[in-house]
Amino acid sequence: MPGDVRITVTRSLSKDQQARRARLIDAARELALQGGYAAVTMHDVADRAGVARATVYRYFATKDHLLTEVAVTWAHVVTDGTAALAVGDTPAERLTGLLVRIVEVAAADRTLTSAVIQAVTSDDPSVEDARTALFLLVRDRLAAVIGEPVPDLADIEIVLGHVLLAALVSLTSLGRPLEEVRQMVTTAGRLIMAGVPARRDGPAVPR
Repeated sequence: MPGDVRITVTRSLSKDQQARRARLIDAARELALQGGYAAVTMHDVADRAGVARATVYRYFATKDHLLTEVAVTWAHVVTDGTAALAVGDTPAERLTGLLVRIVEVAAADRTLTSAVIQAVTSDDPSVEDARTALFLLVRDRLAAVIGEPVPDLADIEIVLGHVLLAALVSLTSLGRPLEEVRQMVTTAGRLIMAGVPARRDGPAVPR
């Protein structure tokens, strides 16, 4: 499958190729910041990165693939240093703290957020591998801030991922105010964690 080939190529890139790929991601991010999804074209990305236009397609099959890789890079930056972000005495406090941070960073750059959300939710098959990497990264970060073994953690991560995606869509496509979306993820995180039993046969964690 094309996705499998792309993973293999990415892992075997030389340092120069890795640097070139990073420049392309940075160029796409800058264009999306300035003008949103419509402003990102493979032509303009190549020009901004200072490479031949055909070079872009050696690393990214489509514009949506490229912007989804922008989202992966953005997610790494936003959630880097998870331990420092995991502030709070309870899993619910730590979890909602991270969710709120992601929402606040996304709200600060709504034009960029809107562009990457449009790409990530695309039905473009070339997006699949990068989208999977993004979702796994987010799930890993959410599990890290919860910080305690809980039953059905994988299911909880999936639900939280959907909550976060809905929050970002609310910020961008629906234009909802930051305070409303911040409250939405805080409430969702608290309610989800309130339903997690301390043990499989134990009582629910109190609110």
